[in-house]
Amino acid sequence: MKTALRTAIILFVFSLMLISVKPVHAQCSQCAAQVETSSKNGSSAANGLNKGILFLLAAPYLAVTAVGLIWYKKYRRKNVNIDMPAKKLNLN
Repeated sequence: MKTALRTAIILFVFSLMLISVKPVHAQCSQCAAQVETSSKNGSSAANGLNKGILFLLAAPYLAVTAVGLIWYKKYRRKNVNIDMPAKKLNLN
């Protein structure tokens, strides 16, 4: 039951992240000026520049995700059998 609730929460948060996506136009002032003048002349350099910026922005997040996945797979607990004695313990 606990894992089903956890999975449902993760799926809900992930779906909210996918629904709330907004287009990003992140450019420095020089790039913005260059793209603005070239788009007035009919060039489509703005789309390529925005896609390149988003690609460069996504690379560190993908690297951190890969390292986290490798760490999780390597150090997670396996099915550990703990043999406890059946006798009563006196803790006094």
